[in-house]
This record gives sequence, C-alpha cells and structure tokens, in this order.
Amino acid sequence: MKTLLFGAWVVLYVSVLLVARRMWTGKYSRSALTRTLVMNALNSSDSNTQGLQEWYRCCPDLLGEKVHPLFVQSHLDNDTQTFLERSVEKSGWVFTQLYHSVFSTIFSPVISRTSINGLLGRGSMFVFSQDQFRQLLQISPDWKGERLLDLGAGDGGVTEVMSPHFKEVYATEVSLPMRWQLQRKNYKLLEIDDWQNTDFQYDIISCLNLLDRCDKPLELLRDIKKALLPVTGRLILAVVLPFQPYVEIRGRWERPAEHVHVKGRTWEEQVKDLSEDIFHSVGFEVEAVTRLPYLCEGDMYQDYYVLDDAVFVLKPQE
Repeated sequence: MKTLLFGAWVVLYVSVLLVARRMWTGKYSRSALTRTLVMNALNSSDSNTQGLQEWYRCCPDLLGEKVHPLFVQSHLDNDTQTFLERSVEKSGWVFTQLYHSVFSTIFSPVISRTSINGLLGRGSMFVFSQDQFRQLLQISPDWKGERLLDLGAGDGGVTEVMSPHFKEVYATEVSLPMRWQLQRKNYKLLEIDDWQNTDFQYDIISCLNLLDRCDKPLELLRDIKKALLPVTGRLILAVVLPFQPYVEIRGRWERPAEHVHVKGRTWEEQVKDLSEDIFHSVGFEVEAVTRLPYLCEGDMYQDYYVLDDAVFVLKPQE
C-alpha cells in the first residue's frame, strides 16, 4: 500500500512539474498581453472588433436560390462579448488553471474530456445569445412554448438561454458529471434511448454540435422528426463546418458507423448541400440558417476556443 501511495505521489509531482514548465516556458507567457488586447478590442469601438465580426461573415449569393432568402445575418452582441470577457478572465486564474491541467493529465487516460470538464466545472460552451435565439425562431421575448428537449446538453449553459421560453425543459447527456450539473439546474433528465419513446411530443428540439459526434446521425434526425409536433415543431440544429464526423469511444476517436458525406469546401457550399440534400433526405426543410461562432472556455494555453458553426431552424416536411 505504501509503495502504491508513493508511486501516485511521484506521478502527481512529476505532472505538476511538467505542467508548470510548459506553462511558464511556452504559450502561457503570452497570455497577459493577449488578454489585454482582447479585452481592449471587446470594450472599444466597432473598428477594433472587425476581426471578431469575421466569425459571422457569409456570402449569401453562394448559398443558392433556395437557401439565400433563408439566411439570417448575425452579429457580435452583448451576451457573446460577456462570455468572451469571462473566458479571458478565467484563463488568467493561474493556480486554478494549473490545478485543472494536472487533474486532466492524470485522469484523461480513464475519463473522457467531457466528464473531466464536468467534474472541474470548466469548458462551458456558447452557441447563441437569447437575442440570436429569438431572431432565428422569429419569436418575441414573452413567447412561451410547452416543451423543450436539449439533446447532449452538456452542463446546461446553452439550455439556460432557451429555457425561459418553455414550461417544461428536458435534456439528455451521456457524461455522468454533466448530468449532475443538469440535475442541479432542475432540468428533467431523459435517457439517451428514451427521449423518443415518451407519450408526448416537443415544441422545440435542440441538437447543438452533436451531429458530427453521433454514431448514426441520419437515424438521429429521423427520430427527432418523429418526436416533434407535426406542424409547429421545430429542430434547432448546430453543425460545425467543415463537417468532420468522429465518435469518442473509450477515449479514442473513431469514424461513425453511419457515414454522412457533405459536399463542398466552403462554409456556404456545405450549408447548401446540407439544406438541399442531407436534411431533405430525412424529411426536413430549412426555415432559417445563420453563421455563428461555437465558443468554448479556454485554459492556460488559450483564452477561448472557437469553431465555425452553421445554425439551422428545420421544420418537418408534411
């Protein structure tokens, strides 16, 4: 027993030394300056935020005749700026970030990254603000629906943006630590194999950045269609582009069982193919689409992480 404890202490000590060495000799040495520049950009004139506005840029003419009229132009708004500022601030908490890095180094071989983030209470995501959500659905601030289902809800950060508009909020999540966080927020948890087998249907189902991490994405879309109210139900679907599907299985990334090939190289080309081919093949029609950054809180090496999202509002075809 003493040998085991000593070995664990040695591993922890070496991990701390390695992380500290990377932290002070590598990328983190730039963070103070970077944080200052980012915070100044976020809090100053529009001319200084043009780089961030690139996240929202689109050439609607390249979307095709059918999709072009459905495009909704989004912009960097106050809620997004607040998330970025909070992420920049958190990345500067040196000892907290050091602890997170050591914890991840030790447990990443046996626990998924999502679960580690859930245990540490870090890695929150941001997809859209309340104003952007309402703009996409074309609803007023006081609009109320009956039921929302958020698939793969994570820590519930994005669910909180949508939940004020619904009387009942349901969620699914595979990671146990993330499920604990959802329960603390009083969302009704459903098992990943049960949400489509209830005796009721949903006004809105959100499937945010899940399609490229799902083993059978087309089957998932068909199940969502069955679970939505036939006429008024809507699916809010966020997809990271370019589309690169992988599934995490026991800590390894593997190709999904059901292959979805999205044609095109640019953001606009892939949005056009998804809208006119992939979604249509499973019985959905695009009602609105926008371009948004998919943001995640950073760590000691980067203030925040960003991916390129296409966010669709889809309605079931009759």
